[in-house]
Formats: sequence, structure tokens, C-alpha cells
Amino acid sequence: MDVRDGMEKLLIIADDFTGALDTGVQFAARGARTCVVTDPAYDFARAGEEVQVLVLDAETRHLTPEAAYRTVFRAVGAGLAAGFQYIYKKTDSALRGNVGAELSAALDAAGAERLHFLPAMPKTNRVTRNGVHYIDGVPVAESVFGQDPFEPVSASAVAEIIGAQSDTPVVLHPLGEDGPEARPGIQVYDAETEEDLRRIGGRLGREELTLSAGCAGFAAVLAELLELNGPAPGRPELAPALFVACGSVNPVTLRQMDAAEAEGFTRVHLTPVRKLEASWLESPDCAAAVSSWLEDAGRGRRFILDVNDPAGRNDTADYAKEHGLTTEDLRVRISGQLGQLVRRLLDGGLDATLLCTGGDTLLALTRAVGTAELIPVCELDTGAVLTDFVYRGKIHHIISKSGGFGEPGLFIRLARTLGAGKEEEAASC
Repeated sequence: MDVRDGMEKLLIIADDFTGALDTGVQFAARGARTCVVTDPAYDFARAGEEVQVLVLDAETRHLTPEAAYRTVFRAVGAGLAAGFQYIYKKTDSALRGNVGAELSAALDAAGAERLHFLPAMPKTNRVTRNGVHYIDGVPVAESVFGQDPFEPVSASAVAEIIGAQSDTPVVLHPLGEDGPEARPGIQVYDAETEEDLRRIGGRLGREELTLSAGCAGFAAVLAELLELNGPAPGRPELAPALFVACGSVNPVTLRQMDAAEAEGFTRVHLTPVRKLEASWLESPDCAAAVSSWLEDAGRGRRFILDVNDPAGRNDTADYAKEHGLTTEDLRVRISGQLGQLVRRLLDGGLDATLLCTGGDTLLALTRAVGTAELIPVCELDTGAVLTDFVYRGKIHHIISKSGGFGEPGLFIRLARTLGAGKEEEAASC
């Protein structure tokens, strides 16, 4: 693809899969031709000329800071060489991962003086005030994200988070400033409302926004400012059943599953062997389990396959200790196993709209089915992104959700939207 044809195009570099989708959908919902790819070494020339927004899931969240820097530096350089006029470095809305290393990499690769970083996402109660990032009114390091088992956030001041991995100067911009200082470095902006994001973006203008960063919150504003539009997307027909494949251990998702189970969802907890041992996938017990889940899901139309232990149990931790498995071993094995199980369910004829929680789970599924490109369609709820992918010549519809997003009743609401609840509602984007 050569984008030097006058059409303005945007490259988004995300650190995980659900983040790539909930950012890309901000543009897709406006009719912009948007494609999400999962190969960090993706050749931009493969993207069609019609693609206006290309979202690369660089999968850098779990890398070392050094490896994350190299990956983002390479992606930004390749994007600029291909002629992309705008680069957006998507970060986690809770500032997990390699924020400092990745922002510095983008700035260095672009050879720019400034990168504008707006980490707030007000519609999910994630705001930046006096340079401190808050989740639901709590400094992020004191929130559930401070106890994340894989990438805990150890500081709440954005400059401190960046400074832990980067020597790049950080310039803080409080609300109400007359105009941004022209000092070089990573520019961090306070924002507490959607209007704050719009006002800051409008003040910066297109020229300054050639290199920017943030989460899905500012991405929605960027879509407006860059006028990346197209015909309104239509909503596909969705199966009137919801099958949840939960690979997240976030307490937010746990509360959603508890609420759904109390509402009548069937919920199956995977045992340590079933979610950790690849050999089990080839066993008669696996075949029987998949058949049983398909039957239960078809009968009840609301089903949860959960990698978490039942409340009050520590089966997985005990198994890991007994077999010498690290936390990273658990993350990789569980997501990979769940991806393979979902593929077997699809092969078995799963007739349901699939909901995946957690970026690792979704990425494992795409690898299991052999696809590297997905098309975001719309948000069915805040942070719940409807996406299409092709497997064995058939288009499948999947809802992705970050583990930390959503109210307790989200799964119940989505089931009802699909017509799989007690009160049927028309699904709309």
C-alpha cells in the first residue's frame, strides 16, 4: 500500500488486542474503513488502498521495556516510510505495560519534538487530574490495577510512570492553561470530561496531532478531528445466544460473571488440568466436555466458560506450585488453552455470539483459527466491541471486552440485547 495519494490515513499502534479493537472501533463506527492486524511484523503494503485506519496490535504489554521500545520504534518507522500521515500510540487506559518505553520509541522514531499524550477515558471514569491518573475516583496504583497479577501499576503520577522507563522530558498540562508550551518531550494533558478531550484536541489542531497517544477515549476525538468518515456501517445479524469465554482475572470481570450467574447463566469453571495441560485437548474427556458445553449453550443460550477458580478455591495456584509454573507460564498456557477450546467449539458448530474477555484470550483465538486480520464493526456497549473475522470461509461475529471494563450487569445487558435474556431488545450499534 502506498498512501501518498492525498488520502489522509492513520496508523494506530496498540499494546494489546482488546485495546486495538476498542480504539479501532471509534473510527469504524464513523464509517472509516478500519482494519486490525495482529502481526507485529505486518507488511503495511498488504493493506488495501481503501483502508483509512490501520490498527496494529503490537502485543507489547508483556514484553520487557527494551523489547517494547524496539517493536514500537520499528512500527512507527515502517508506518512513516509507507506514508501514513498520522501516528497514534494506543496505551492502556489504566497505564499498565510499557508506557514510558513505548511513548519514547514513537517520539524517537518519528524524529519529532513533541508527542501529545491524553490518557483519560472519561466515559469509563478514567481521568487525569493534576498529572495523576484516577480510576473511579481512586489513584490508579491504589485501584484494582495496582494488584494486577501480570502488570501491576506501581505509581499514579503519569510523569512517574513514564519516567520509570524513559529519560524523555515530560511536560504536564493542567486544565485551563492558556496554551500549550512549545517545550520538547512527551506532553501529558489533564482531562476529566469528553469536552476536555475535544477542547484540547481542537486547540492542538491537525499539525500537532500527527503524533499523539492515549487510549480509546482520545481516539474518538481524533476520529472527529481528522474527519475520517464513510458510509454508516450496518449491523450484521447476530445469533440470539451469548457464549462467554472468560480469560480475565480482573475483579471487574469477576463481578460481571457473578451477576450473570445469579441471573441464570450457566457457568463452567475450567479445572487446572483443563486449562493448563495441552495434552488434555486431545483426550476423550475434552471431546466429551466440548460436546456437553455445546449442548448446554444451545439449550440455555447464556453460557460462561471461566478460567477462574470457584470462589474461595485456590486450585490453580496450588497446581502451579506443585508443577513449578510461574505467573507468566500461567498467563501463556491459560490463554492458549482457552483459544484452542473456543476453536473446537466453533468446529463443533457453536451457534452463539461469542464474547471474549481479555486481550490474551482473543489473540490466542485468532492464532488458533489462523487469522491475522479483523474488522471492527461497532460498540454494543461501552468497551464491548463487535468484530468480524473469517474462519473456514465463514464470517464469525465476536464481542471483545477488556477485563477491567464495564458495570456488573454488562453480560446480562448484552444477552438481552441479543435476544438471549429474559427481555429481548433489538441489538443496535
